[in-house]
Amino acid sequence: MRRIDPSAGRQAVQDWCADPQVPRPTLATAVRYTLEELGLQAPGRSVEVRVPPFGAVQVIEGTMHRRGTPPNVVELSAATWLALVVGDLAWADAEESGDLRASGGRADLSAYLPLLPRRPVRS
Repeated sequence: MRRIDPSAGRQAVQDWCADPQVPRPTLATAVRYTLEELGLQAPGRSVEVRVPPFGAVQVIEGTMHRRGTPPNVVELSAATWLALVVGDLAWADAEESGDLRASGGRADLSAYLPLLPRRPVRS
């Protein structure tokens, strides 16, 4: 079940694309909406994606994690997460710059990003 209305979520992402200095509630909505979208695109519980302080989601099929710190964790800032989501930043570039921390063999989300490309993705 969705917590964020899809139209409000898409609008928050569009607002962030127009101006990354959006008010905190708009940023929170954009992050939470896109985390929900990732959960729909990559259902499962083997990787935990954290965007503090706004939210976290468990995704990708595989060994289910139940307690403590999961073996596969991705943690990043809201700005880095949204830049990955819309395709303004590549996964490898974010890793190389240290803008995200990923641990575990399944913690590479590059196959799922960009999630909501700002522009058409060219192959």
